[in-house]
Amino acid sequence: MSEFTTGTAAKVETPAGVDWPLRLFNKSVLKQRKLREIVDMLGPVDGQHCLDIGGDNGVISYLLRQRGGAWKSADLDAHTVNAIRELVGPQVYQINDRQVPFDDNEFDAVVIVDFLEHIERDDHFIAEMQRILKPGGRLIINVPHIKNSLLRRLRQAIGQTDEKHGHLRQGYNQQTIEILLGDRFTLEASKTYSKFFSEFIDTLIVFSVSLLKGKKQEQSKKGLVVTGKDLKAYQSMFRLYALIYPLVWLVSKLDALLFFRSGYMWIGRARVRKS
Repeated sequence: MSEFTTGTAAKVETPAGVDWPLRLFNKSVLKQRKLREIVDMLGPVDGQHCLDIGGDNGVISYLLRQRGGAWKSADLDAHTVNAIRELVGPQVYQINDRQVPFDDNEFDAVVIVDFLEHIERDDHFIAEMQRILKPGGRLIINVPHIKNSLLRRLRQAIGQTDEKHGHLRQGYNQQTIEILLGDRFTLEASKTYSKFFSEFIDTLIVFSVSLLKGKKQEQSKKGLVVTGKDLKAYQSMFRLYALIYPLVWLVSKLDALLFFRSGYMWIGRARVRKS
C-alpha cells in the first residue's frame, strides 16, 4: 500500500479541504507508523460497515475511509468531534465511556485509536463494542504500552504527564488487554511498535512546541489536538519543522536497531464472541 509508506519523499495526496491535516500527517513519523499498523491489523474493508473511535484531528479517520467501506467516526468531546467532522463530514458522533449511539450488530469492524486510556470505564466500553459488532466482527485496539523507562521519567520531569495528555491510566500491556476483553473477545494478533528513537525525538518536538505556544494551547479530554487554526497561527513554526523533518525521519529509523526491545505503543486485533 504505497500511499501509507513513510519516508523523506513519501506523500499523501491532498485534495481540497483536507490540506492542513495531511500536511501534518506527512511530517509525523508517529502518525504514519500508527496508520500502517492499523491498516495491517484491520485488513480489507471493501463492502463493510466500519467505525473508528478516537481519530484525533480526523486525519486517521479520513485516510481509513480512502480504503473503502462505509465508515462512521466517534470521539469524546465537542472539540475533537468538530475537528473530525470538518474533515470527513457529518457521520461523526460524540460518545462517552458507557454507551454509544449505534445499533446492535451494526459494524463489521471497529478501530479504537488511543482512546481507552482516556476513559474511566473501559470495561463498560468494551461491552458496548461487543454489542455493536456483528457476529465474527473484529476489534482493533491501539493504546500506549506500559513501559517504566528512562524516557517515561524524562517526560514526567518536563511536564508531559498522563494528566497533561488526558490519560486516566498510563497504558496497557498484553495481560491487561486480555483481562479487559474477558470472554467477550478472542485476541487473535498483537504487537508493540514505536521504539525509543521515534518517541524520544517526538518528546523533544512536543516540548519545544509547548514552550513556543505557552498557555495558548487548546486542550480537550484527548489532550492537545492540533487543528487548522493552529496551523494558520503558527505557520513559521511548522515551516521550521518541515525543514528538519528529514532529520526526524532518519533518527526514527534507528528504531530498527532496537529489535530486542518492546515499543511504546501496543496494537491488537480481537474477534467478537456472540452467543
